[in-house]
Amino acid sequence: MTLIIITITSLFSLSAFLKKELIYKYNFNAYQIYHRKQWYRIFSYAFLHANYMHLIINMIVLYSFGTALEHYFHYYFGANKNLYFICLYVGGIIISIIYSLIKNRDNYNYNAVGASGAVSAVVFATIFFDPLNKVWFFAIIPIPGIIFALLYLAYSYYMSKKNVDDIGHDAHFWGAVFGLIFPIILKPELFQVFISHLLNF
Repeated sequence: MTLIIITITSLFSLSAFLKKELIYKYNFNAYQIYHRKQWYRIFSYAFLHANYMHLIINMIVLYSFGTALEHYFHYYFGANKNLYFICLYVGGIIISIIYSLIKNRDNYNYNAVGASGAVSAVVFATIFFDPLNKVWFFAIIPIPGIIFALLYLAYSYYMSKKNVDDIGHDAHFWGAVFGLIFPIILKPELFQVFISHLLNF
């Protein structure tokens, strides 16, 4: 499932690199969504990226964590693993951007593209299942996933308040939160599994 999502996203993004008008037509623009009811933008933006590096980084992270998450979903959810993976990813796309929609609904100039919110959901769902497994911070320093998660959430929250760059920190934050709670929504008893992992820290 991870490879299918990567393929679809890459094809759409590469098409938009060649035809720039696709970016303007399908990106996330809160004003267009809220005032002109172009609701498709709340989903389509995640299959577009600003440039090659943006696309490559998101897809590498998605592949790294998504393939691991598929194994966890297979173990805990069996035949429903693909359905739940799609629900997580699509939910991450939508949930991660709702705050930005409300916050920027009257800002015509606010635009966003990229799968970062959905990818954050995948990353944090993976961490949920094995919070002590090492994550390579800046691809250099191995730290327990739960420590990475706390640092990531704190940084995303802080940067969203500062609002000094063009990165969608709000989407990163809410996508991550959704990824953490999604497995619990599916199977509440997994919260006890999560806590038992943490107690072994």
